[in-house]
Amino acid sequence: MSQLSVKHLLGIKHINKADIDLIFKTADHFKEVINRPIKKVPSLRDITIANLFFENSTRTKLSFELAEKRLSADVINFSASQSSVKKGETLIDTANNILSMKVDLIVMRHPNVGACDFLSKHVNARIVNAGDGTHEHPTQALLDSYSIRERLGSVTGKKVLIVGDILHSRVALSNIYALKLQGAKVKVCGPKTLIPKYIENLGVGVENNIKKALEWCDVANVLRVQNERMAINYFPSTREYTQLFGINKQLLDSLGKKIVIMHPGPINRGVEITSDVADADQSIILHQVENGVAIRMAVIYLLAQQIERHKQ
Repeated sequence: MSQLSVKHLLGIKHINKADIDLIFKTADHFKEVINRPIKKVPSLRDITIANLFFENSTRTKLSFELAEKRLSADVINFSASQSSVKKGETLIDTANNILSMKVDLIVMRHPNVGACDFLSKHVNARIVNAGDGTHEHPTQALLDSYSIRERLGSVTGKKVLIVGDILHSRVALSNIYALKLQGAKVKVCGPKTLIPKYIENLGVGVENNIKKALEWCDVANVLRVQNERMAINYFPSTREYTQLFGINKQLLDSLGKKIVIMHPGPINRGVEITSDVADADQSIILHQVENGVAIRMAVIYLLAQQIERHKQ
């Protein structure tokens, strides 16, 4: 059987097109599994997984936990707010204490860029990055591409627009890497203050006019403004941001074509996107959530296969 070219999923930057194809093929199988009356498979019965979340999360944490339980893994949940990290314990000590309980795989979200990469060099377990600061969020990018493939048949050659706070978004960077690997054309749109300075170096176009950007694209992936990562004001007011970059039904109806609307969540309804757009037929936001479980099952399963071989 094929296997991933990497021991850990630290970021899309570290994997190749063959890895993405293998994850999608495996996810196709698991999507069928999670739509059965009995949604569990015994694939990882002897694997223990720890979810280490040093930042708040709802969808990602629930999605990973459900994926692990659907695969019959034993699951430990760790929340930094209720742990010894508050007492000054280091990341490596925390991880090693958990690993001494014979954990095989760690899913980690951390506010610091590179935390997962750092941990992978110091502990003897497979690591899945569930988001590290403003750096990468690989499983989100994979489920986004998988959802585009499901709706449009392929990602290759498609025009994908990423709208919003690109500067602070780990979702944007991982999506750019994943989409470019699969041969999509990518543009970003948002206030100039929220577009990274050298983003064109990634082979990405920049468009400051939201209507022109939407007329160009097949898919619009809408991101929220990440106020919690901002130490200064990047635009005058939320109202002005909504007027210039918010997506509403009137704007979509003026395009003369139907585009696919995506959002990684959480949605700030009435700011970057209105409710009538988020809940419209052309929106695949809830499909993204469903596909997230299948994609995370696939990633965990493929990394766990390597552990199984290693044990034998």
